[in-house]
Amino acid sequence: MDPCPTKPDVLASYVDRLFEDSVIDTLSAYVSIACLSPDFDPNWADNGEIARAAQLLAEWAKSRPLPSSSVEIVEHEGLTPAIVADVPATPGAEGRLVTLLYGHLDKQPPLGSWREGLDPFVAVREGESLYGRGAADDGYSIFAAIGALEALVATGTPHGRCVVLIEASEESGSAHLGPYLEDVGARIGPPGPGLVVCLDSGCVTYDRLWNTTSLRGSLVITVSVEVLSEAVHSGLAGGVVPSSFRLLRQLLSRIEDQATGEIVVPECLAEPPARYLAAAQTMAAELGDGALGSFPTVPSLELSGRPGADRLLRRTWEPSLAVTGVDGVPSVKDGGNVLRPFTTLKLSIRVPPSVDADRAAQAVVARLSADPPQRARVKVEVVNAAKGFDAPPQAEWLVRATGEASEALFGRQAGAMSEGGTIPFLAELASRFPAAQFLVTGVLGPGANAHGPNEMLELVTARRLTAAVAYVLASAP
Repeated sequence: MDPCPTKPDVLASYVDRLFEDSVIDTLSAYVSIACLSPDFDPNWADNGEIARAAQLLAEWAKSRPLPSSSVEIVEHEGLTPAIVADVPATPGAEGRLVTLLYGHLDKQPPLGSWREGLDPFVAVREGESLYGRGAADDGYSIFAAIGALEALVATGTPHGRCVVLIEASEESGSAHLGPYLEDVGARIGPPGPGLVVCLDSGCVTYDRLWNTTSLRGSLVITVSVEVLSEAVHSGLAGGVVPSSFRLLRQLLSRIEDQATGEIVVPECLAEPPARYLAAAQTMAAELGDGALGSFPTVPSLELSGRPGADRLLRRTWEPSLAVTGVDGVPSVKDGGNVLRPFTTLKLSIRVPPSVDADRAAQAVVARLSADPPQRARVKVEVVNAAKGFDAPPQAEWLVRATGEASEALFGRQAGAMSEGGTIPFLAELASRFPAAQFLVTGVLGPGANAHGPNEMLELVTARRLTAAVAYVLASAP
């Protein structure tokens, strides 16, 4: 297949105007909507914020000059809605690969205090940085997908049929996605999409187009230890009634080495393939610990692992545990001299891409549940178990197209990276459509701080990425 007949800089010029004339205003309006994912807003249906965000984004997509395209909000009962845009192939390009472009519109909660002058639900532009919850993760995605197609149409560049799917439960492990994937599969028909473009990943640096080749899986598990039916005076009960926190700490030691942070459950472990070992060494040689990105650590903190490739592999091919929520513990200000009746933790366990997430979750539950210390009441629940993703090798045409787009638009050859996060959609789609090619990319680079305070979209990168996607779509055979 010949490369895209339109020069990348022509596509980029159109995308630049589109962002300034339309995208940034609508994206800023989206930032103002508190469309929290269902895990963080159990009353999402009644609150209507997800529906409001879907309506805003769908109306923008409908307004774009894409001949014969259709944009609709699809809703299954009891599930968050999805936006589906179907853009037919240009005349003469009907035989090309069908492409599925993916993103999501649900958000994480604000999580902590944002710096002065910023607010999670007020878009603030500072030069080429746009701050606000959801701007980079993953509100920009529909603008990148539709904007790429609009740039092709505006420049008279042929492209195959494209279907855009924007879901609203990704931050809850894509719990509502399955029926919408079935809808899209039926819409596309056999053999399914030939190319999948996922716009929900990251980039190590902003100086090139990055393709994510693997992502870890994720287990979300709650564990609770109860020792009393109600709180009692700690002076009366302390030393006799065990502390629920102490017993819970014992349970955590069954799955994590408290000294090193290493996960000790065999079902959560996997050896990285040789190609990923080599890739980590190559990236570390070029970027050093810069390949990890920057973290707002306290000055004295010692990072785990050895500098270089070891830390890259720890973040992408080794399991890790984070306590992401606590119930039953009052604030320091409100804490009295009482022995609390229970402690509940929410655990986020990342597992290597090749690990069976369901089997790993069962093993973790078994360790936490067995033989409760001092016969306390222990309850363990799996909230979500999402498999990781190991991308198939890219076809020659895709390698060439991404390389040309990166060099022309970013000034450097495309890069490949493993990611420590999870995109459940990818594993599910890969199992449904094993012949599909994947371009997994995104804008979550240095300073983006997805899921944390001060989330930021780097606008230059968002524009370049949109033009790069357009180039790849036009290069597809």
